[in-house]
Amino acid sequence: MLVNVRRGAACAASALAATALVALAGCGGNVKSDSGDPVHGKVLFVQKCGACHTLARASTKGTVGPDLDDAFAQSLQEGFRRNVIHGVVREQILYPNQNGKMPAKLFTGQDASDVAAYVQYAAARPGQDTGALAAAVKTTTQKPAVEQGGKLQIDADPSGQLAYTASSATATGGSVTINSQNKSSTPHDIAIQQGANGPTLATGKVVSGGGVSTVTVDLKPGTYTFYCTVPGHRAAGMHGTITVR
Repeated sequence: MLVNVRRGAACAASALAATALVALAGCGGNVKSDSGDPVHGKVLFVQKCGACHTLARASTKGTVGPDLDDAFAQSLQEGFRRNVIHGVVREQILYPNQNGKMPAKLFTGQDASDVAAYVQYAAARPGQDTGALAAAVKTTTQKPAVEQGGKLQIDADPSGQLAYTASSATATGGSVTINSQNKSSTPHDIAIQQGANGPTLATGKVVSGGGVSTVTVDLKPGTYTFYCTVPGHRAAGMHGTITVR
């Protein structure tokens, strides 16, 4: 989502000082924002921003872009109000760093304001979301996957969070086909690796919007790792273990 957030925060603060604008009141401990709907913003953030950014309250662990909690923590400690965060985030959504990976106008209009409102509220704020914010995004409960008839179903989290619906699986030796459906708009695939650090044996295609990433491998008894090869996803926790007996 964001690129070079620290620099953006500094530039925004300088611009405010240079033009002698009076800062608006920040969110403080309130969830509501005059500039957007943070509940809707959380849903959008998880769907399209969490794959790249860590934000503790959103339970996202992306590593491609800046950690938003770390990015804004120092500015908040130095006395910047949270409404400054809103302005920085919205500006970065609409006009990101041209040398970065984030596409321009990932959100526009009210959607951009809603995402900015959620980051304004959540960034570097201790604790967990409550009330409507806590219920905004449903987290899939991970359950072990079990091979049946030579097939394993290990789907991507449909909410767009960087996880599979299973963190572990069991199978019998022989040819095994692993299907991973991805109902979210965040692109994912599934790959199989021998052990935890061995060679990758097979990689499925990257899919989204209901597509299915599929691999077929001949597995001997032992331990294997399944993971997503999209940059940053495995490091953010999108992986698990297959035990073959």
